[in-house]
Amino acid sequence: MSSKYVIAIDQGTTSSRAIVFNHAGEVISVGQLEHEQIFPQAGWVEHDATEIWNNVREVIGQALSKANLTRHDIEAVGITNQRETTVVWDKNTGEPVYNAIVWQDTRTQQIVDDLAADGGVERYKDKVGLPLATYFAGTKIKWILDNVDNARQRAEAGDLLFGTTDTWVLWNLTGGTDGGVHVTDVTNASRTLFMDLRTRAWDEQILADFGVPASMLPEIRSSSEVYGTVHTNQLLRETPVAGILGDQQAATFGQAAFTPGSAKNTYGTGCFLIFNTGNEIVKSSNGLLTTMAYQLGDAEPVYALEGSIAVAGSLVQWLRDNIGMIATSAEIEDLAAQVEDNGGVYIVPAFSGLFAPYWRSEARGAIVGLTRYANKHHLARAALESTAFQTREVLDAVNADAADPLTELKVDGGMVANENLMQFQADILGVPVVRPKVTETTALGAAYAAGLAVGYWKDLGELESNWSEDKRWEPNLDPEERERKLRLWKKAVTRTFDWVDEDTRHV
Repeated sequence: MSSKYVIAIDQGTTSSRAIVFNHAGEVISVGQLEHEQIFPQAGWVEHDATEIWNNVREVIGQALSKANLTRHDIEAVGITNQRETTVVWDKNTGEPVYNAIVWQDTRTQQIVDDLAADGGVERYKDKVGLPLATYFAGTKIKWILDNVDNARQRAEAGDLLFGTTDTWVLWNLTGGTDGGVHVTDVTNASRTLFMDLRTRAWDEQILADFGVPASMLPEIRSSSEVYGTVHTNQLLRETPVAGILGDQQAATFGQAAFTPGSAKNTYGTGCFLIFNTGNEIVKSSNGLLTTMAYQLGDAEPVYALEGSIAVAGSLVQWLRDNIGMIATSAEIEDLAAQVEDNGGVYIVPAFSGLFAPYWRSEARGAIVGLTRYANKHHLARAALESTAFQTREVLDAVNADAADPLTELKVDGGMVANENLMQFQADILGVPVVRPKVTETTALGAAYAAGLAVGYWKDLGELESNWSEDKRWEPNLDPEERERKLRLWKKAVTRTFDWVDEDTRHV
């Protein structure tokens, strides 16, 4: 048993964290800082990439300090990140040319429409596994090049670099303008619209269609190998950075879902179900994405189907920050527990359109079924239930695409602490819901990938032995009542369709 540790940097949508893990996969310490959510206009969501990097440096110090550790106690660094969020910066100065454009941002719909005019939204799906959508990084890069003064000229001159936030953190961590490593892994590369899933290389024709210079793009590497060492001006200096996984793939890895047919659902800002399809690229006929699950060094890559839900925990944040219905996110559970049902109220949080399985960019959020009977308790319950309903629709799509249906669902993320929600999730799915003892599975997955690369853990079997069940919820809802609730939910979803017209796109 090693007396040393692995640290994971979890650069998420609302905060950056550093978590130290021991050999048993247990959390030793956590550092965390939130960063500003910037909303310049309706549909636009941005982050300050410089603030994110400064926060990452600080949370590393917090985590080390809380555990009374130094760099000498750390075997390796892993990175996990909000995946499609796009940073473009000057390689000579290290300064971003624009705020990071967040995965939730919908400003690039016109770019999507223009590209889809030739071949439809599935124009590139056979190669990249993704439909044309505002969600992915490719359209965000193009928007920056098209709209930021001199950005295209600087990019074509070779002065600008692109990265999702894993690449931005890695480049800065390994030296930035002083020899920073410009690399991403296959999971993040698979979220750009630019990577061919079969070759795991950037596709030159797609780049040409988007007008994005290949010189901007990071080198694609596996999810578990040594990319470089932390620069000498950092707290973790000379420690190898050895694992990168996009956050949802990292959570899948942290849940030890290594075999075909295994799956997990992460309840965070959004909600993401990933279903392991092994070494086979499976195309979805039901609105799911085909994506990379992970690749360990030179081993064969592992693929997955993914159901992406844009709004889950961020709906609770909206009720807190925009509406003022609650003062803290934790209050939502107590409010919802005051009533036995949702009082006929359904909330469809299509703030960024609808993702899987609908992919309706013109949809917008709706609260339906309101009567004078409804109160804030019903709204709170409906907000939580919306995540469970969306997950049910994604699970139905997975079962339609997969050879064998899921018989239970492993869950993780911040919302799984809400036991009423987990019970409702089991009820509406009709299958057991299982929570692991270590729920920090996103950071754990990045730690595992880094630790495997440096021999801290020897193989996947050792990681599987670390996983243990904390709690299981069995469905106990009458099937007829389940179907009634689902029918009403689906009716509510249709009310969000076709909301955005050409003259209301930015309203």
